[in-house]
Amino acid sequence: MEKERRHFSHFEIAGFTYYDGPIVFNDLQIGSKLQLVYEPDNKFDPYAIAIYYKGHKLGYVPRGENKPISKLLEMGYEIFETLIQRIDSSDHPESQVGVVVHIKKAKDE
Repeated sequence: MEKERRHFSHFEIAGFTYYDGPIVFNDLQIGSKLQLVYEPDNKFDPYAIAIYYKGHKLGYVPRGENKPISKLLEMGYEIFETLIQRIDSSDHPESQVGVVVHIKKAKDE
């Protein structure tokens, strides 16, 4: 049986409290789809990848996880499926939302 996707990474959203995370927190659900956006011009990190939910910037992929993902995004690969894996409103604000990134199976041409 072939897999449709495979685990690539998981982490908590970095900078969650500095962006729109608190604004949309009550709309977030486990399984909600997220978008990864490579930010090559980010002055703080050349491998920065922003995380968006329905047009709202939630924060970033942590530095320890972003380099391999940024290389693939930079080269135009649209192979990632990014989902909310965990939500805990009682946790520290920077640890309230856990994310999982999967690699999607290549489509047959």
